[in-house]
Amino acid sequence: MQRYEYKVVPAPQKGVKAKGAKSAEDRFAVSIEHLLNRMGQDGWEYQRAELLPSEERAGLTSSTVNWRNVLVFRRMIEPAVAATPTPTETPEGVPLAQPVPGPKTVAAPAPISEEAADPPLKLETVAPEVEPAADTEAKDKS
Repeated sequence: MQRYEYKVVPAPQKGVKAKGAKSAEDRFAVSIEHLLNRMGQDGWEYQRAELLPSEERAGLTSSTVNWRNVLVFRRMIEPAVAATPTPTETPEGVPLAQPVPGPKTVAAPAPISEEAADPPLKLETVAPEVEPAADTEAKDKS
């Protein structure tokens, strides 16, 4: 199945000066021709021209609809390249990490034989020991 990518560009609004193009229609045709040739050089295939509405802000709270002419192009997307072997070094010469083979078989851990104990409902705090007031007064008098 072939896949495509699309590109939409605004159509030229006025013609360009060119040798032999005397009327406005001739100059406009030349501007379209230049655009089509430029897109064709990049691999884009012309599909169609469309006249589409474009809602744009007008003032602070209102909007207006302007009609815009656009040209639609497409080009084929290259199919995905088959898997290529991965390089062992980067272009700078730095070796890449290689996968390490693991064990051939892995055993599941044994089931837990005891149920876990419930956590305590409240934390007990140990109050720091305070010297009796009488002892501190006796030390101050001596």
